[in-house]
Amino acid sequence: MSDELENKDSLYWADQIKVLEGLEPVRQRPWMYIWSTDVRWLHHMVYEIVDNAVDESMAWFCKNITVELDAEGYITVYDDGRWIPVEKHSKTWKSALETVLTVLHAWGKFEKSVYKVSGWLHWVGASVVNALSEHLIATVHRDWKIYQQEFRRWIPQWELEVVWETTVTWTVIRFKADSEMFETTTYSYSTLVSRFKQSAYLTPWVTFTIVDHITGERERFYYEWWVRTWLRNLVWDQETLSPILYINQEWKEVLVEVSFQFVNTNNDNIMSFVNNIYTVDGWTHVTGFKNALLKIVNEIAETKWKVDKKVGEFQISDIIDWLYTIVSVKVPEPQFEWQTKWKLWNSYVRKEVEEVVYTYLKEFFAANEEIMNTVMEKVSLTARARLAAKLAKETVLRKSALIGWVLPWKLSDCSTKWRNWTEMFIVEGNSAWGSAKQARDSKFQAILPLRGKILNTEQVSLQRMLANAEVKSLIMAIWAWIKDGYDEEKLRYDKVVIMTDADVDGAHIRTLLLTFFFRYMRSLIDNWHLYIAVPPIYKISQWKTQQYIYPPENDLQAAIVKYGFDAGKTEVQRYKGLWEMNPQQLWETTMDPETRKMLQVSIQDAEDADRLFRILMGEDVMSRKHFILTHAKNVSELDV
Repeated sequence: MSDELENKDSLYWADQIKVLEGLEPVRQRPWMYIWSTDVRWLHHMVYEIVDNAVDESMAWFCKNITVELDAEGYITVYDDGRWIPVEKHSKTWKSALETVLTVLHAWGKFEKSVYKVSGWLHWVGASVVNALSEHLIATVHRDWKIYQQEFRRWIPQWELEVVWETTVTWTVIRFKADSEMFETTTYSYSTLVSRFKQSAYLTPWVTFTIVDHITGERERFYYEWWVRTWLRNLVWDQETLSPILYINQEWKEVLVEVSFQFVNTNNDNIMSFVNNIYTVDGWTHVTGFKNALLKIVNEIAETKWKVDKKVGEFQISDIIDWLYTIVSVKVPEPQFEWQTKWKLWNSYVRKEVEEVVYTYLKEFFAANEEIMNTVMEKVSLTARARLAAKLAKETVLRKSALIGWVLPWKLSDCSTKWRNWTEMFIVEGNSAWGSAKQARDSKFQAILPLRGKILNTEQVSLQRMLANAEVKSLIMAIWAWIKDGYDEEKLRYDKVVIMTDADVDGAHIRTLLLTFFFRYMRSLIDNWHLYIAVPPIYKISQWKTQQYIYPPENDLQAAIVKYGFDAGKTEVQRYKGLWEMNPQQLWETTMDPETRKMLQVSIQDAEDADRLFRILMGEDVMSRKHFILTHAKNVSELDV
């Protein structure tokens, strides 16, 4: 006891426990409420407010949603749904509006009588948006009056008050993200456009408008035919094997909406949503769709179709290779996996989706035997290709094991084995390989050289692709394998970085690599592992002062003026290849994490990305020619 008294200063007492009131915990520990404070979660602030309005539209109360960006950094969201109540709340003794914006988890979506389905469990909450905003003004047009309240870093500046009379009905949330909370407060207009276009596809008869007052750009989206419109735009001009198959059926507790189409190209393109939330990793609703598809195809194979004995039963990958699919379900109380990539956990959803899709497909194939035969031929072809690819993979691994070396011999690996900090730079040719090897930090940076331009994987079979030495080196170095066999746990590097020359050939190689990753390692992109290095295109020097110029700042004369150099006395060095920089220059401009510029590859709009790769890398020469001629005017400088 005496020892305890002697050491009482080392103890802590009740008065030392810090009590954080209101939304202060969110500001103290933002990562407990949002996973990051980077640019992705900056945009999620906007999505949260917009998705409140989307929930109103799913309850058939909202027809118009407008988002505006301005030069002061504010986002303004308008919606004409039911208005946030303004009367006093019985428990908080604040107005319902102030309660919603200052009390965690206080929102009508927790009450089933208000929203049958909503996306509330996925989003961070309006109160968290307020907590992480420097300034927020909420305006409610209700009961012929305009009510307004202002908050600064979540603290109310006054009680809710009537500021005007009105005959219109809107809710307006205007907020400015706090620069103390986020790494950047600059929004990407294209990112927001992509997200709201997606929401419009999933929310028919609602008009989404986005306006950028900085550039004057404006987009408006309105679709009547649910995800059928989206699927038609995804498939676009591809050769199809079936009409668009569409299911919209409420079964027990789940509203199942599925639109899919068989096409004559390898795609494996499934997008899934729960209550309008994009579920990147799918899970129970997607599993239900796949189970139904696999069940009906194997039933047909057993009763109506002669299958090669070597193939045996079909696998789901044999079927979805020929499909474009959108699976959207509405679930009363969705249970999500709380990780960066979302999965739906509700187990009963799998069974309900499976029953609905299986019944539909059984009736469809029975009534359309010719389409059934065409689909079965394609499925059989993919199954044989799968077996050949498996044999090729096993052969590669077996041969590698014989010589005791499974990695490409030209891979200059890093010494660190802890993946979280490792990077692999993909370069073209021996010259770039030599420069990068000398420039890198070998503790965490690996270099993989490719010999010339890799195969255009948009136009070749899986067997031919796996037989290509450069593609094989790429797969072996990354090690996570491809398509459905991709395994995140086996990935050898946290960052895979494309580092090509700043000329036309370098751009072409970059496009070939992006095509491969998009078609065969999509999960590498979805899990935020793929990057593009941005080497400088100029170095301008005057006396002892120097400045590197990076894309898209391509106007040399404007850059000279911008950085205060004298145009007569400025020395200019043009970099067309990585090899033109010495190792120190390459390190400090392109590879040093402290000073480099690097782009993270993400797929904001899968529809546009899919179409672009088919145009640029597919076999349709006329479409590619038309695209190039249409966009040629946007190219300010072309190196030949």
